[in-house]
Amino acid sequence: MIIKIDELSDIPIYLQIRNQIVMGISGGELAAGEQLPTVRALALEMGINTMTVSKAYQLLKTEGYIMTDRKNGARVRMEIQKHASIPEANKTELRRIVSEARISGVPKSEIMALVEQYYGN
Repeated sequence: MIIKIDELSDIPIYLQIRNQIVMGISGGELAAGEQLPTVRALALEMGINTMTVSKAYQLLKTEGYIMTDRKNGARVRMEIQKHASIPEANKTELRRIVSEARISGVPKSEIMALVEQYYGN
């Protein structure tokens, strides 16, 4: 999986890393148990500070997407806890996206098609 950072984005780099890893897990690009790059290796590859990558990994660990240990590094969790609900922060973000689409004249059918596409099977 290749992580791409948008330097001009208002979204902090650590959140961009977190979001792309979550999308990689959801989309099957990252399998359960798969080893993630070390903090140092990913930081070097991306040309960013190791603390930025560490912050992303800590957030992913706290949220239950990955597990870390000194011996094996970071891996995608074998079992990710199912909450069966959308967190309030995500609902707010989705509402913002839908509102912007509506103001821009995007048809509801296009938004629903994107949800179907992104949600998959």
